[in-house]
Amino acid sequence: MPQVLHAPFRELPLPIADYALIGNCRTAALIGKDCSIDWLCVPRFDSAACLNALLGTMEHGCWKLEPEDPLISTSRRYRGNTLILETRLITGSGEVLVTDCMPKLDGHTSIIRRVRGIRGRVRMRLFLRLRFDYGITVPWVTHLHGEEGIRAIAGPDQIVIRSSVPLKSEELNTVAYFEVSEQQEETFVLQHAASHLPLPDTFDVDTVLNETEAWWQAWSEQCTYHGPWRDAVMRSLIVLKALTYSPTGGIVAAPTTSLPEDLGGIRNWDYRYCWLRDAALTLSALISCGYHEEAQAWNDWLHRSIAGDAAQTQIMYGVSGERILREWSVENLPGYHNAKPVRIGNAASDQIQLDIYGVMAHVAQLARNAGLPRSHSSWALQTNLLNRLELKWRDPDHGIWEVRGGTRQFVHSKVMAWLAFDCALKDMKQYNLSGPYKRWKQVREELHADICSYGFNMEIGSFVQYYGSSNVDASLLMLPLVGFLPISDPRIQSTISVIEKKLLSNGLLRRYETKDNVDGLNSEEGAFLACSFWLADAYAMDGRKEAAKTLFERLLGLQNDVGLLAEEYDAERKIQLGNFPQGFSHLALIHTALLLSGE
Repeated sequence: MPQVLHAPFRELPLPIADYALIGNCRTAALIGKDCSIDWLCVPRFDSAACLNALLGTMEHGCWKLEPEDPLISTSRRYRGNTLILETRLITGSGEVLVTDCMPKLDGHTSIIRRVRGIRGRVRMRLFLRLRFDYGITVPWVTHLHGEEGIRAIAGPDQIVIRSSVPLKSEELNTVAYFEVSEQQEETFVLQHAASHLPLPDTFDVDTVLNETEAWWQAWSEQCTYHGPWRDAVMRSLIVLKALTYSPTGGIVAAPTTSLPEDLGGIRNWDYRYCWLRDAALTLSALISCGYHEEAQAWNDWLHRSIAGDAAQTQIMYGVSGERILREWSVENLPGYHNAKPVRIGNAASDQIQLDIYGVMAHVAQLARNAGLPRSHSSWALQTNLLNRLELKWRDPDHGIWEVRGGTRQFVHSKVMAWLAFDCALKDMKQYNLSGPYKRWKQVREELHADICSYGFNMEIGSFVQYYGSSNVDASLLMLPLVGFLPISDPRIQSTISVIEKKLLSNGLLRRYETKDNVDGLNSEEGAFLACSFWLADAYAMDGRKEAAKTLFERLLGLQNDVGLLAEEYDAERKIQLGNFPQGFSHLALIHTALLLSGE
């Protein structure tokens, strides 16, 4: 007997890896293997969600299309190098293909859902439960006049659903029952608009689907990487593009909030914002693969976001440059598999992280090397930031991992501060840029000496997480990658060995040791995927190409069925953890592929 996968109304969200992404470079939705949209924020990535089952149950809002008969099998894929998702559902009575697309249109956010019969006759059910304001608000729903569909209004928002089949209300939900046979299609279109505006205009679905597919294919064809892992690199690039907020050029870290790093734990953060570090590293990956337009747009976003006093530079902003990102908890949502709290906003926006200066200087260098238009105009901003860093590099900070256990003299932060001056000095020579060269050169030398003196623990034979510590940190793998010391340096070689000894678990790398509660959270987490990619990078630089390739291939094997990665992975449970899909994981994948391919 075939395995029956059908569950008419599940109580908990699916495993994180069972979701797929659709997006329009303004916001995104997550769709489960069971064709349920369990997460949707409109109109922006950081807007309040109106479909919230990802962080609770289907009672908190979902939009599901399912056969009435039990499923025999389900499979899915993206249509070519696009974000158009196709899910194939097979029952005993036939087979259907569900196409999900978020068109890249100017103006309204829309979702197209189409059910097409492949063979036989399949009875289908649509179930829609809209709950605005993170599951709190039940909308006022009315039927459209003169056409099949509904209008749902809640405060400032309206959602319009237009349908090719009759919709009806059942217990404050919207449902439809319909049947598709071979070559028959039924289509549903969701559109969002401000509630005080008229209904969004209709559009020709076939035309919009074709235009969206053509847009993604044209964008994908710009990729200059043609190495052995092109499919994985291309999917990762598409994810990074999907995390870009096109109206401003801002780049979010992930489209979700509060997916736990420890199943059932408290490491639940809102990643729907623009970290300077993550965005800069994302641009590094995009530039390296031939994408320059995004770098220019982000450079403009950066100038607008941090305009003013360099002393007020934050580590992160909203997608339009918002500075106030206060953190609060949604009490009515139980969290993903009861992992609470569900956090909105991010208190890390108030932290000090010195490493952001280094990654921004590195991306500015890449932009100049790539000949990007107006890249020299960023020099005044870069000079302003370096003058600030010159005064602050001796201060403790919260580090790359945004610890909540107090500031320390984190070694990675110091190294990235060194990189900020190193990149600037090299660019001053190569591009004849003006600035206090001798003074900054002295600061660079002081930083290098300070790190080597206080950041290396002779007893354990390794650079350490922070001055005076005996713990190591996977971010120390960046030392050879940014050129702080050569990979052949005995101190680097021994540091890699100690990191392997202390942080490798089931062949994957954790971020750091939690034994002294440096992060203030007193809980465990999974392996951090970007760190494992960094280890593969270190192997490659060290000439251990087979070890690097073996680790890289294993990491590729952790992608879900449509090529997506979360932030972390639990090797014992064999599950993805953390916000999803995670830009940091995908950009690290791209960098490792480029390094191993020699590009």
